Amino acid sequence: MDELYFSVQTHMKNYCYLTIISLLFLLSCNKETEGYIRAVTTPAADTNIAYIDYMIPEGGQYCDKNFYLPVSYTRQQFSVMFDSSAIYKTTGQNNQMDINKLYGFSDNNSEHHVYSARIGWRWSNDSLRLFAYVYNNEIRSTKELCVVALNNEILCAIEVTGNQYLFTVNGIVVTMPRGSSTGTGAGYKLYPYFGGDETAPHNIRIRIKEF
Repeated sequence: MDELYFSVQTHMKNYCYLTIISLLFLLSCNKETEGYIRAVTTPAADTNIAYIDYMIPEGGQYCDKNFYLPVSYTRQQFSVMFDSSAIYKTTGQNNQMDINKLYGFSDNNSEHHVYSARIGWRWSNDSLRLFAYVYNNEIRSTKELCVVALNNEILCAIEVTGNQYLFTVNGIVVTMPRGSSTGTGAGYKLYPYFGGDETAPHNIRIRIKEF
């Protein structure tokens, strides 16, 4: 009887310890540091949805599939793949630091240079870099998200949460301010665009699927 009592007590203590450790782990995972959060889970891409190829032609800025499509998002979720055509060198040295646009939406039922949220990209320092790219009342703000690899599937999302946007790339989350008053990201969809001041130095292909 004493052995049974001791065994039950031991199991209860171990259970309490594991519960406390689990709670501490979850709290540490959700701690935000300077706007960056390491997400606990990463959304999976839907393998049943086909990629769409977007081509930015040499000498151009807009991609070949650039439609006006009204949207109302609480969360825009997509995956993207870049190939070697994302490697480029600008004519003006300073223009290499310009951020190209990948995907996103205008907000607040306004033009995108007034209110919008997009993920941007550029090739700099021998790396492909993605950025959070936001306009609030015509004021632009950006923040680097991460460096990504060519020819790999990159999972992305832009989430509308009140007065903030949550930008997610491969499980890394960055918060950005949102000045829009609409309950959702209400506007029109925004597609790949090169520039900046310069046009595309060669054909650039970007593959995207939204799910």
